[in-house]
Amino acid sequence: MKLRPLLYLYLFLICCIGCLSSCEDIIEPSISKSQVTTEAPADQFTSTSYTINFWWDQVDHAISYHLQVVMPNFASPGSLVLDTIVTRNKFSFTLSPGTYQWRVMAENGSSQTAYSTPKTFNVVLSSIKQQSVQLIAPANNSLTNQSNISFQWGSLYGATKYQLEVDTNNFANESAAVLNQTYTGQQVAFTFPKDQVYQWRVRAENDTAQAQWSAVNIITYDHTPPAAVTLISPANAKTVSLPVSLQWNAAATAVKYKVYVFQSDSTTLYNQNFPVAVTTTNYTFNTGTSRTKVYWKVTAIDAAGNESTPSILRNFVLQ
Repeated sequence: MKLRPLLYLYLFLICCIGCLSSCEDIIEPSISKSQVTTEAPADQFTSTSYTINFWWDQVDHAISYHLQVVMPNFASPGSLVLDTIVTRNKFSFTLSPGTYQWRVMAENGSSQTAYSTPKTFNVVLSSIKQQSVQLIAPANNSLTNQSNISFQWGSLYGATKYQLEVDTNNFANESAAVLNQTYTGQQVAFTFPKDQVYQWRVRAENDTAQAQWSAVNIITYDHTPPAAVTLISPANAKTVSLPVSLQWNAAATAVKYKVYVFQSDSTTLYNQNFPVAVTTTNYTFNTGTSRTKVYWKVTAIDAAGNESTPSILRNFVLQ
């Protein structure tokens, strides 16, 4: 009996430790006293490439970074060239020849650091042959079920036109490319002819020279939905007790499933929670009153967002 107070104290301490651990997970650490260390471009760096790769050290507990570039400097800025939020500690941007300064600040949901010390760099005029275009959208390794998209890329100083190539065979034979056209702008609408993996790239040109090809971005077009699922349990019109385990078979290309549950009229959704998306092939239904008839069906959804035709509509009666 004398050990009981010690046992209570031990349990109390365990609870306190657990609460402190939970609080640390919930309370976001302040980064206001941290500093961002910039790496590149270094102060007074001179670049013959129009594409500048900005790089800084990561800050613990930061979730994003605010990057700014001005011309010629922050003390007396003539123009704000770049003002963007990024989640990584690297960012590439294409500039025209000139003198610039850059700085970066780390942020999280509740605090931010001071801006780093501005650093000056110079972009000098050079031949377009040494340059390449930056692709903007769609991002590399994109997946879409939309047949119509827009290819977008950045402008390049000294360019008067841009050659866009779209292919499905890694440009092994440019004469057989899906698209090979020259445009004066930096945006082109395109319609995918069929489900396939596509590669695209852009090259800037002027009247006397051609730039280097951009990086190659990949985009997959998939508008084919998964096969319809087959409901397994409970059997149609079966009387069951709560909770009810709704089960169905897996669809080969599905990454999640949408469960539709209806009231006894078979068309009105059971409540505002439906349809509900799940990543498993089962769902536990645990509401309703005795002798209520409930209808349900399931669809499969793939990574591109295509939704299958619905399964058959089944019902069960709550016991």
